[in-house]
Amino acid sequence: MPCARWITSLFFLLGLQFAVMAEATNVNGVRLWRAPDHTRVVLDLDAPVQHSLSLLNQPTRLLIDLPNTQLKTSLSNLPLADTPIKSIRIQNVSATSIKLILDLNTPVKPNSFLLKRVGSMHDRLVIDLYDDVINPLQPTDENSALTKSEQHTQSNPVLPSSGAQSVQKPQSVGGSKRKIIIVVDPGHGGEDPGAIGPKKIREKDVTLAISKELVALINAQPGYEGKLTRSTDYFIPLKKRRDIARSHKADLFISIHADAFSKPSAKGASVFALSRNGATSETARFLAQRENESDLIGGVGSISLDDKDEVLAGVLVDLSMTATLNSSLQVGHQVLNQMGGVAHLHKRRVEQAGFMVLKAPDVPSILVETGFISNPDEAKKLGTPIYRKQIANSILKGVKSYFAQHPPADVHEAVASSSVVSSTVVTQNSGVYKPPVTKAPDRIHLVVKGDTLSSISLRYKVNAKRIMEYNKMKNSVVKLGQKLKIPAS
Repeated sequence: MPCARWITSLFFLLGLQFAVMAEATNVNGVRLWRAPDHTRVVLDLDAPVQHSLSLLNQPTRLLIDLPNTQLKTSLSNLPLADTPIKSIRIQNVSATSIKLILDLNTPVKPNSFLLKRVGSMHDRLVIDLYDDVINPLQPTDENSALTKSEQHTQSNPVLPSSGAQSVQKPQSVGGSKRKIIIVVDPGHGGEDPGAIGPKKIREKDVTLAISKELVALINAQPGYEGKLTRSTDYFIPLKKRRDIARSHKADLFISIHADAFSKPSAKGASVFALSRNGATSETARFLAQRENESDLIGGVGSISLDDKDEVLAGVLVDLSMTATLNSSLQVGHQVLNQMGGVAHLHKRRVEQAGFMVLKAPDVPSILVETGFISNPDEAKKLGTPIYRKQIANSILKGVKSYFAQHPPADVHEAVASSSVVSSTVVTQNSGVYKPPVTKAPDRIHLVVKGDTLSSISLRYKVNAKRIMEYNKMKNSVVKLGQKLKIPAS
């Protein structure tokens, strides 16, 4: 009888052990991304996992303890070049627990967080290794970390989280004129592939290719300077994309996308601006919701989609935001007009919705959907360099057309002249000529909610009475959607 009890207990313990092993979390994939200021390691999981990090010296290494976890993938062939990681290896702590060991070349500041399932993405453990830190053990928040590499990297500088003041444009030195600065943002990247179309064409690759083409075209124009928020394949949080534009003191921010819809028949390019009063259409609302989920997919620890940061506190009802939105709508209209000569347009007006990436209070911002990557025909075209260059060129033409009418006062003299001279008119006999430039073109102001004649007068530094006379207005009342010609100041 005692023997029978002993055997029963043994089977019970073995069964319990097998049950625990059966419930162990599996690591089904490991990926690695390099950004300018940090390296991101991502573990694909089939369930959430407990974990802990430990930094050790002599030699420098990071230990990632994963209790009740099994590795079901290979650690070979990870792109470790140009990262602080020398090698990644595994140590089996027990039959059900593992320890990942990251041997390091240089000191890092680690930060880790779990991402829940979202869309087609499984549970994930994200480990960010920040570069060039003095004290690797001091904790940080991903959204406020400002490392030395960020301070010195021309392509991706970031504002400190305390930068709530309005960013001043670069001042001219010694009477010289500055260039118009345009920041181009390739949507998605890294962990966030964006929409995926036929033949596995990825939005993040299309947006990067178009953005690089656009910046090259911008930099070839006299008086213009283009900047990228990212130049390779890595993820940037939405707020940080805005901060990059503000740190560059941008005159315009353009976020490039190529989204998908549930119906493959959906097609056409679109241009969007921020809305303070809800989306202008169901499509705009749908696309804004998809784009705003980027941080959840790409991986941002401790983020709130309410986006209540210091910069935006109280600004959305301010006149400066009204002026920024007005400029965004105007430049969006010009870009949409030019894109209509290259692509089918989904809507022939600038749509508006609550896109988080467009919420810079002092930088005119537009989001350009270059087409629906879920549409087989448009996906095929977006996959070709020729069509991507045509799209980029049409965006540039729209931008130049806008700045020809609204040149900042302190910009390079070549901007207005090059923009105006490039416009052409087709005559009845098909001849093409360049119209003589006798004076600067009228600036057009589109009245939006919150505008008054006084605020418009203040913005353009033109007497209100003169604006009334110029537009043959009977009184000082302006109407929503009204277009006002603004005379030269």
